[in-house]
Parts: sequence; structure tokens; C-alpha cells
Amino acid sequence: MAKNTLSFVCQNCGAAYNRWQGKCESCGEWNTLAEEDTSGSVPVSIRSKRKGRTFALESLAGKSPDAPRMSSGMTELDRVTGGGFVRGSVLLVGGDPGIGKSTLLTQATSMMARAGHRIVYISGEEAIAQVRLRAERLGLSDAPVQLAAETSVEDIISTLSEGAVPRLIVIDSIQTMWTDTVESAPGTVTQVRASAQALIRFAKKSGAAIILVGHVTKDGQIAGPRVVEHMVDAVMSFEGEGSQQFRILRAVKNRFGPTDEIGVFEMTGLGLREVTNPSELFLSERDLGTPGTAVFAGIEGTRPVLVELQALVAPTSLGTPRRAVVGWDQSRLSMVLAVLEAHCGVKLSGHDVYLNVAGGLRIHEPAADMAAAAALVSSLVNAQLPTDVVYFGEISLSGVIRPVAQTPARLKEAAKLGFKRAVLPESARGGDAGGDAGLTLNAVNSLTTLVAEIAAKGSRRGDSPPPAEKNATPARFRRGEG
Repeated sequence: MAKNTLSFVCQNCGAAYNRWQGKCESCGEWNTLAEEDTSGSVPVSIRSKRKGRTFALESLAGKSPDAPRMSSGMTELDRVTGGGFVRGSVLLVGGDPGIGKSTLLTQATSMMARAGHRIVYISGEEAIAQVRLRAERLGLSDAPVQLAAETSVEDIISTLSEGAVPRLIVIDSIQTMWTDTVESAPGTVTQVRASAQALIRFAKKSGAAIILVGHVTKDGQIAGPRVVEHMVDAVMSFEGEGSQQFRILRAVKNRFGPTDEIGVFEMTGLGLREVTNPSELFLSERDLGTPGTAVFAGIEGTRPVLVELQALVAPTSLGTPRRAVVGWDQSRLSMVLAVLEAHCGVKLSGHDVYLNVAGGLRIHEPAADMAAAAALVSSLVNAQLPTDVVYFGEISLSGVIRPVAQTPARLKEAAKLGFKRAVLPESARGGDAGGDAGLTLNAVNSLTTLVAEIAAKGSRRGDSPPPAEKNATPARFRRGEG
């Protein structure tokens, strides 16, 4: 028999070491190394005698049929997955505790079960009674979803192999699963990797789609070995703030669809409600006429999204002013501040700067540079930006406004929500980008021009600006109204 191979494995990233040490050199986390038995259950002498089988090789030429998909019954979920679940695929869904992962999957499985598919929900953390209580609260207790509370991978595969093959299997969560092939505690890197391998083999062999629910660490990464993300076909992240009512499903990896699409949901008392127009949700609580706020026309995948950027620039008594940002890249904010000071003469070295994306949305594209700069200058000079204007454009290190992609889609979405004007890069003005949208375009070539226009409307911080109209949201921005 083979000797037991003991090694110290990082429980955060899966890196293995021959001896224990306090810090993992791979991910930088402290006190995450645990001793595990990484040897297989089959002796090396037996494994080495196995003779491989031959297989056919094919060329690149030829047509491959599209992968058959199965709709989840939820438009936003199908958007992120690329049109539905592919047979034999394995998806990994991660999110903070209590964010709504189980609620989302309960609603999706119930809709699919009502459509006549065999759906199995395996819970390793909750009892069957708890899952039933959630379904009853959501009004889905009559859905023919098959439930089980089990953590043994061998027992799960043996049970699912009997009778008709399920169309979709939910494993909640992969960290609670364990297999007899390795001698480690459930939740360790070795157990999670081995359990995922067994479930993936079953999915590819049977054609059933499997959704694995994964825990996340304090920095938002899916806990356990990162190799699991490479083993599965798709990795989705369910994001949101506990204080906000909306949730965002984002694809990090997808072998059968795009990775830049998002699905937007609103958490209600009856579960998650799909949001077909995210811009209406993010702009529903605007404070019109407040200095330091600008509306950014962004793109998430193929969907245009309008969101409000809020900035606060205040004098500081500290030697090092504070820079805080929520919902945007910290380094991107530092770059915009440097360009403002170097090329526009905006002195911010003696001010604290705070930037927030209203509603909790996370912006990744650089097209938000112009909107962030407008909000910062507006707060500094105490100038109210027009409430019917949207901003988008990338700022270069020389202060030039660079064009961004999908300008017509951004303008069309802004016009649909009642905006009249758009501030955009000069090079994006050509053609009929704003003709069909009906917006008045204010094209700027450099950041200096934009700063001069905003500063001309400003007043001293001690002066009293006109009273802002609180919560004066147009009817088209209010949820539940036409």
C-alpha cells in the first residue's frame, strides 16, 4: 500500500507546502495552513499498471452543434448564464452569507420543476424543514422539487443514478460535502476538490446540470481551492449590500456564454424580483440639485445602466488627506485626482475626498472617469450640476477625454429615462449618435474645458446655495408608477 502523504495545504487558495508556516506565500493569508492527507486511496503500484485506451482525434474544421439549453424561467438568470443551463455543465455560485443565494436557487428550481423537469435540491447546511419553510415563505411550497439533506458524495451520486436523470441538481454547499476517497475533514481543500471532481464526473456522464454553492471569504473571493473555479464550466457571483434592496448576479467565468452580463434582482418580502430596467432602480432616490452628484451612463455587458455618482470634497486638518471610494476602483480615483491637479489646476491636496456609487453598484469600466471628475469638481466649488445631463468618457493622463464604446446605447437609455443632454468625448460626436436619441450633445475634448464650465457656476463654500429639492424624483424614476 502507498504511504500516507502529509502536507500542509492553505485553506484559502489551495497551495501545498512540505512544512507548516504562518503565512501562505501564494495568497498572503496568515494561519490558513492545515495538515492534510493528500495521498489517493489507490496504491501507486496499481495505478501505474493501468493501460491507457486510444481515442479518436479530430480536426478544427467542421461544424459543432449548439449546446442544448434549459431555461430557468427567470429572465435575469438566463441572461447571465447565456440563455439557460447547458446539459452536463457545472456552475459555481458564490456570495456573502445571507445575500440570497438559496432564495435565488429555490425560486429558479421551483419554476423549472413546475415546467415538468425533474429537479433535485441537496442541502448540506440546512435541514429539509428549513428548506420547506423558505419555500413556504416564498409561496413555492407546491412546486415538485425533490429535497434531501445529505453530505456524502457517494450516497448522493448513488441516489441520483436511480430512475430518470435529474435535469438540474443543486448542491448547497460544496464546502459541506465529503467523500471516502480522501481522509480529510469536510470543508478542507482536499475534500472540496475531491467532492467537486466526483460531482463533475457525474454531470458529464449523466448529462445533468449541477449548481454548486460556495462560501466566500472576507474579501469576496470564493472560499476553498481556486482550482475548483477552473474545474467548473461557469462561476457566478451574487453581490449586494445588506442595507440595499437590490442584488446583482455577475458571471466571472462562463464557457457557454458571455462574462460581462449582469442580472439585477430586488429583494422583497416575497423573494427576489427581477429588475428589467436597472437604471430606474438606481436613480429612484435621487436628490435633485445637490452639488457633488453626477449621473453616469454606463454599460454592463450589452445592457446600458444609468447610475448616480456622489462626491464629497471637504477641507482636512490632517497631514495626509483621506481618499475613500465605494463602488469604484481606488487607483482609478487617484489617477483622476492627479490629472485634475496637474492639468486643471484643481488643488485637492488639502481636502478629504469621498466618492460613492449610489445604490451599491460596482463600476468596472473607465468610462466613469468624466462623471467622477464632474462630481468631484462640483462638490469642491459648490456648483449644482444640471439634473437632466448624463456624463461618460475616459480621461487620459494628459487630460484628454477619450472615446468609449457603445455610445448610441448609452444615449438611447438616457433619453428613455427623460434626460435631455449628454456630456461626452469630442470624437464620439460624429455620426448620428445622438440624432436618434434626441439628446443635445455637449462634446468636450479635454478635462480642462469641463472643469472650467463647472467652476463658472460655482460659489464659495460659505455661501448658501439654493435649497435642494429633496426626493423630487420624476414620476418615470419612481418604482411602481408609469
